[in-house]
Amino acid sequence: MGVWRPASGSATLSWMPVAAMAVVAGADVVAGPGVGFLPLISLGPAFSGLIGGWRRTALFGAVALALCVGLGLYDGLFEERRGFTAMASVAGVTAVGIAAAVMRSRREAELASVRSIAEVAQRVLLRPVPRTAGPLRAAVSYTSAVAEARIGGDLYEVVASPHGIRVIVGDVQGKGLAAVEAAAVVLGAFREAAHDEPDLLRLGERLERSVARELEGERFVTAVLVEIGSEHEAVLLNYGHPSPLLVRDDGSVEFPRPPGYALPLGLGLHGADGPVPHRVAFAPGDQILLYTDGVTEARDVDGTFYPLGDRAYLLKEPDADRALETLREDVVRHAAGPLHDDAAMLLLRYHAPAGRGSGPTA
Repeated sequence: MGVWRPASGSATLSWMPVAAMAVVAGADVVAGPGVGFLPLISLGPAFSGLIGGWRRTALFGAVALALCVGLGLYDGLFEERRGFTAMASVAGVTAVGIAAAVMRSRREAELASVRSIAEVAQRVLLRPVPRTAGPLRAAVSYTSAVAEARIGGDLYEVVASPHGIRVIVGDVQGKGLAAVEAAAVVLGAFREAAHDEPDLLRLGERLERSVARELEGERFVTAVLVEIGSEHEAVLLNYGHPSPLLVRDDGSVEFPRPPGYALPLGLGLHGADGPVPHRVAFAPGDQILLYTDGVTEARDVDGTFYPLGDRAYLLKEPDADRALETLREDVVRHAAGPLHDDAAMLLLRYHAPAGRGSGPTA
């Protein structure tokens, strides 16, 4: 981690108290005692209280008080009440500035603590996926809709189980701590069931029961489950989630649709039919991109959705992490500003056989 250096804007703000006191002092000397500039010396500690610490504010308050005394003597204001009124004004503003600086420092410390806890929670909840799992190479990207956020309702996981490589990408309805709690329920159930359940459909049913039991109200989770075994194919189980992007070794693109659309997790126990597993060919050199709707629903200034299928060529980059980062940057650039929803992407690449000279994983 590099050494932190203040931005030019922060440096400019830090000099504002000095500039304010210098301008007021110069104006007072030029204009003379009749104009009444002297109380404005308090602008120095006032600005410092807004942007600096309490010690810095107290220092500027002392400097402002000394300037007030010096200019008051120069102008002869202590022969009347105006000099003492100006001193009282500077002292009062300094006291208020110190109190404001103390409260702001406490809030910043509390915010830093909350962010630290959120980062720990994210590492526990969304732990790094394995870079390789069997014949697969995995890369993941997460972009929060809020610049300060460290965690949200999007979820992903890759588990190398005795029954094959099991993968999940999901999106919790809603935001905030309730969405984080729901994501934790789904991921906890998936990590356990992925090892225990030999059948992908039974794994999904177990997730459905866990979500229906743990989540309150009408909260639900859209998700897509993927199982990749020894055969050159992938089994998909879709719970109301956007269809994955499948990029073939020859560059062709498709979005494999399920034979029937099922309700999201948390709503399936209301009598509706569950999802039907469907198989797609997944051979060496192919790629599967799983994502949340924050990607495809990112809009530009004209309201046009992000054309994920047309941008699949960005995944040709040999390095999977770099390819996914390039795609993420393209999504943010398309939105021309902050995303309106969290965007998670998980890229799975099937390693090409040794000696092969084409394809993104060669």
